[in-house]
Amino acid sequence: MSRRTALARLRLTRHTMRVPERLIVAPTDLRSIDPFFVEELLNGRILLAGRVLETEGQSPFALELPSQAFAARLHSFRWLRHLRAEKSDQAAAMARSILNDWMAVHGYRLRGVAWAADTAAQRLIAWLSHSPVVLQGTDGGFYRRFMRMLAFHVRYLRRVAATTRDGETRFRVRIALALSSVAMPNGASTLKRAGQALDREIDRQILQDGGHISRNPRVALELLLDLLPLRQTYVNLGHDAPSRLIPGIDRMYPALRFFRHQDGDLALFNGATSTLANELMSVLRYDETAGQAFKALPHSKYHRLAAGHAVVIVDTGAPASADLSRTAHAGCLSFEMSSGKYRFIVNSGSPNFAGERYIQAARATAAHSTVTLDDTSSSLFSKSKTLGPVMVSGVKKVIVERAETEDGRDYIRAVHDGYLSTFGYAHERELSLNASGTILAGRDRFFVPEGKKSLLKSDGGLASARFHIHPSISLLQTETDSALLIAPDGETWVFSSPGNEVLVAEDIFFADASGMRASDQLEIVFPIAEKPEIRWFLSYRP
Repeated sequence: MSRRTALARLRLTRHTMRVPERLIVAPTDLRSIDPFFVEELLNGRILLAGRVLETEGQSPFALELPSQAFAARLHSFRWLRHLRAEKSDQAAAMARSILNDWMAVHGYRLRGVAWAADTAAQRLIAWLSHSPVVLQGTDGGFYRRFMRMLAFHVRYLRRVAATTRDGETRFRVRIALALSSVAMPNGASTLKRAGQALDREIDRQILQDGGHISRNPRVALELLLDLLPLRQTYVNLGHDAPSRLIPGIDRMYPALRFFRHQDGDLALFNGATSTLANELMSVLRYDETAGQAFKALPHSKYHRLAAGHAVVIVDTGAPASADLSRTAHAGCLSFEMSSGKYRFIVNSGSPNFAGERYIQAARATAAHSTVTLDDTSSSLFSKSKTLGPVMVSGVKKVIVERAETEDGRDYIRAVHDGYLSTFGYAHERELSLNASGTILAGRDRFFVPEGKKSLLKSDGGLASARFHIHPSISLLQTETDSALLIAPDGETWVFSSPGNEVLVAEDIFFADASGMRASDQLEIVFPIAEKPEIRWFLSYRP
């Protein structure tokens, strides 16, 4: 049976499905709230995804929405959490009115962004979590419609779960179904099936080192924001939690700490964007595994160098599958560095809300603190509408060596083959951090592996090493081969590359919480036929 046929049958059977008379519990929502959102909502303005919709008393679903990102957030109803800041009857009535309009317009029309699997799963979680606000002062008619729609969401997500896109979306669908199995009246068999399906997803998607199969550091945080309330709901109601749930959560925490920089934010690899500090802290508050961050995540394929006040995180991996590469970035061998209270070297990150052009630009190798060859990304993305933006060629193999040198430096050497099929060259990067965390030494080299030959054209082979500077850092060029990186608190690092011209160029930081932001980057351009390698240093200046 095709998916379309299955969904058509689902619509036809909605009148005969079993509808619960009540909800058992409203799970907690750990996400941050914004009182300003409610104030604007009551004044006829909806603020989502960096855009504003003036409703002028109309239903937002009768209007043209400002962007796809806005539409997805509106239809997800996650914004209901902000009403915790304003528990008035007026705010509840406004939310109920919007929800009523949604049911009338989109309730059983299973198409478009409103019924994208991830959006529907988020909506089910939000409706369950914020049902006390939605149902505050309601009448019996709305209550019955709301309960029927909850039941329909459960039935819909059960139908689409197995065919939903792999990764975070499929995981969230399973979380939503597990949450509904305990928050709504259900028999033991329903709870068991939902828990077993979630267990399978935890086993498959949470790697042994605690990282997520997407290799996106932010995904773990997003999943924990849903998994922690689910765990607590099982406990509060006296149900046995799925067997993999608590061990899975415990496994994720060390990986989350691994990616945490000195300023408290998460590293920007493979689609990660800005992190709200209070959301991260609300998750870390439940961390019972606290300890030193790992030096490496061998299954997720990341390495971490840490000494003194400095932290360096390095990407040494490639996507696990084509489906998971839809949001992956071509940032192999890129690194980020933080010290004290600030990040100094970063990747450009992924925009929180922006058009497709910017999302794809953020995925390019040039948007990462690593080296490009002939302005080409180390992994290329499909432009086919059928395939979607998956990686179609590039990095397949990464060789990594990790050691501690005799003088106490933490050293990593990595080689990737992303340029081998196109240019015949491999990229090698060496990084070492001294024992006091005051000198990060780097070396980048291009070489033709044994048995291969150069495929470069006579006018090709121009490499560009880029070092993206966090917008909070001031950049001051001192010599042609060096520059100062100065944090707001005065902490200063010197970037230098003896014998090379260090260029200062304009840049865009995609991952700022307020949207895209102007920043700077350092760049070293070198022709690999004449100069196959460069050395560079980041040195702390007392």
